[in-house]
Amino acid sequence: MTGTDSIYATEQQIKDFSFDENVVEVFPDMIQRSVPGYATIVSTMGKLAGQYAQSNSNLYDLGCSLGAVTLSMRRNIEKQNCEIIAVDNSKAMVERCQLHLKGFKSDVPVNVVLGDITELELKNASVVALNFTLQFIPQEQREDVLKRIFNSLKPGGVLLLSEKIKGENELTDNLLIDLHHDFKRHNGYSELEISQKRTAIENVMRPNTLSTHLERLNTIGFSQTQVWYQCFNFCSLVAIK
Repeated sequence: MTGTDSIYATEQQIKDFSFDENVVEVFPDMIQRSVPGYATIVSTMGKLAGQYAQSNSNLYDLGCSLGAVTLSMRRNIEKQNCEIIAVDNSKAMVERCQLHLKGFKSDVPVNVVLGDITELELKNASVVALNFTLQFIPQEQREDVLKRIFNSLKPGGVLLLSEKIKGENELTDNLLIDLHHDFKRHNGYSELEISQKRTAIENVMRPNTLSTHLERLNTIGFSQTQVWYQCFNFCSLVAIK
């Protein structure tokens, strides 16, 4: 069972956001009430993984949290001899992810790893998922992470990337932020919760503009990049090697 997200419901001294035990306990509620279309994003990433998975290859879920994308990918893989490698740097998330996976039987093996994806060796990949993960990596390390992903991908392999994005200028960025905050109000978050969560996360999550993402992926060498979902300042795309 998971609880209702009330982490920021009372006035408090705000610390930088982290994926600790408190967040793990309420994460499903937090993500559903905070990210528009999250269920659609997760299910579609699984379908894309099934479409692009290649036999005798690895599929990575980098920043796997509780394993939603891992489970979605595993449900859709039909190719032979595939393994999913799910990685997160939060011990609490990894332990809960392992418990979740035990509840679902599948012929596709999953290896859940506690580790830092900025140092992880990637190899023989046909699909790599970064579901709202890159935004938590320091700006100066993002291109290196994406290059290592690109180099690990087999020809025809894909990166499935979901990110919170900035608007292209101050006016459009504020518009997207206002729409997102209204979404959170509609889902029961108070003004205090919205304000305190924003303060907690502003030093640990630094989003890029969509144009920055597209230019970077093109520079790295991906042959095709397509946005397949966007709602407010949340975006998902597929990049094909």
